[in-house]
Amino acid sequence: MSTEYPSPPPDVPLGPPTPTAPRRRLPLLFAGLAGVVVGGGVVGAVWALSDGRETASRPESASSAETLAVETEPSAFTLTGSFELTEGAVGDGLGGCEGSGGYDDISEGTAVTVYDAAGTVVATGQLGDSTLSSGTCTFEVAVEDVPRGEDFYKVEVSHRGTVQLSGDEAEAGLFGASLG
Repeated sequence: MSTEYPSPPPDVPLGPPTPTAPRRRLPLLFAGLAGVVVGGGVVGAVWALSDGRETASRPESASSAETLAVETEPSAFTLTGSFELTEGAVGDGLGGCEGSGGYDDISEGTAVTVYDAAGTVVATGQLGDSTLSSGTCTFEVAVEDVPRGEDFYKVEVSHRGTVQLSGDEAEAGLFGASLG
């Protein structure tokens, strides 16, 4: 007796065929890159429009606010005042005046030198605008960038010797000297 078994049925799907999903990786990659580009463009545009300024809604730290509130005094000042030539003063033909004879080194633009207490030159300038009145020629003096902190200063016009004034007088614009 031979028993024969029937041959197995061919591979038959048990249900309806399932469609295969299309590959979507490449379009997703392009969408992600587009999002990054658009986001970067928006951030760049906002930054450019703000011109690098901080907005008022951003709180500042206490230390930076305190730093802004502290006012520091400049380390230098402008020595101001006047210089009078009482002899040999003549009109300069331009509406101002100048020295003549033994005072011909005195005119607008003549050197003004400022020394500290040790005798070191700390600033230089020149005689400014002048006016002639009753035989006296008066020049404006303004020497910039004189360092603060000296007990006294010495000021020299041309090579005519120094005039001493206190640091407080110098900073207050109280320089005054005469020649003649």
